[in-house]
Amino acid sequence: MQSTGKYTNPAHTLDRVTVLKQTTHILHLLTILRDLTTETSTFATVVHQISREVITTALDHIPFENAVIKTPVGGTFGGVSPAKGVCGVSILRAGASMENVLRESWLGKLSFGKILIQRDEETCLPQLFYSKFPPRMADDIVLLLEPMLATGGSIMKAVDVLLDKGVSQENIVLVNILASRKGLDIVAEKFPGLKIVTAAVDEELTPSNCISPGLGDFGDRYYGTC
Repeated sequence: MQSTGKYTNPAHTLDRVTVLKQTTHILHLLTILRDLTTETSTFATVVHQISREVITTALDHIPFENAVIKTPVGGTFGGVSPAKGVCGVSILRAGASMENVLRESWLGKLSFGKILIQRDEETCLPQLFYSKFPPRMADDIVLLLEPMLATGGSIMKAVDVLLDKGVSQENIVLVNILASRKGLDIVAEKFPGLKIVTAAVDEELTPSNCISPGLGDFGDRYYGTC
């Protein structure tokens, strides 16, 4: 995998997966997130900073159209305006950590949805417990907010829910902070139309399917419940 440009699978190139350029700034933020000694308040601050990076990149997938406006000095300027609205859909609870950054970053039409998915103790399969979406979500570009992509089970369930609501794969962008290579491959293969933006990709999963080297339980570290 290259640190710039598109994510590359040894078997095929996935043009719809973007990994942030691994600048020293991004590496510094990731180092703080991964450090087990980082306190909750600092962890949350860095999550917001790196969320801004991935959300800004994800917003490049929003279609725009030409727009001519008048300036205060009487001139005109040929710019652009959004051709679609944005719906941020959080996979609870970790995905909610990225909502305020999206609010601050996007100045067009914006709405939010929620999905709660938990693993069934008997079947070990992801189960939908709750969802709430705005009307006409299918007309928008949906940014699916989920900081961690390990095995991909919850994300694939969430995408299935969105598809059932009439959202097309091509209108979904997964906004992610840390992915495992295995999970990324599985999700991208099942949903070839899905766009994915992530800050980093780790090579391994532990026997308990945690991303390695990873950063631990994101929700516990962000909300201080560990």
